[in-house]
Amino acid sequence: MAILDRQGRLFGKVSILDLGAILAIVIALFGLFLVPGKGGDTIAQIGAAEIKPVEVEIMVRGLTVRYPDELVQTGEKTQIIIRNNPRGEVEITAAAALIPKVPVPMPDGTVEALEDPRLSEIYVRDFAITLAGNAQVTSDGVIFSGEKVKIGTQVQIESPKYVMRGSVMDIRYEE
Repeated sequence: MAILDRQGRLFGKVSILDLGAILAIVIALFGLFLVPGKGGDTIAQIGAAEIKPVEVEIMVRGLTVRYPDELVQTGEKTQIIIRNNPRGEVEITAAAALIPKVPVPMPDGTVEALEDPRLSEIYVRDFAITLAGNAQVTSDGVIFSGEKVKIGTQVQIESPKYVMRGSVMDIRYEE
């Protein structure tokens, strides 16, 4: 009996093409689950990451709003959108409407940062908003619903009253 027959079967039972396909699938699964990717974490490590309460502080700049103190309320739920993908619901734990500051030289030669009087009259505000939710914490950072969040990440929050786009300026969680 020959090792290969005329139809390309090993010992007359198994096709070489079938063995090649099975080998390709095994190699792909090995690479997917066990070899680290560009981020350094494998899928197995990300799946095993701890889910912890996380606070993300964002800065929204230059929002034009008539009643800034009534727009964002602490305790309300809002949708979080990261890189144009909805990533669930978070709670607003702190919100502050800020008037941008400008450097002003003083007569004694020092410089002080004072609220810009021009912007306090024309309804332009910056907002510092703290969002709280549960996220995976890995050695590479925080992952909200499969999307990494780091300082500088663009985040959008949305409710029936507003849509705001800002960037992350702080991330806090217990280690």
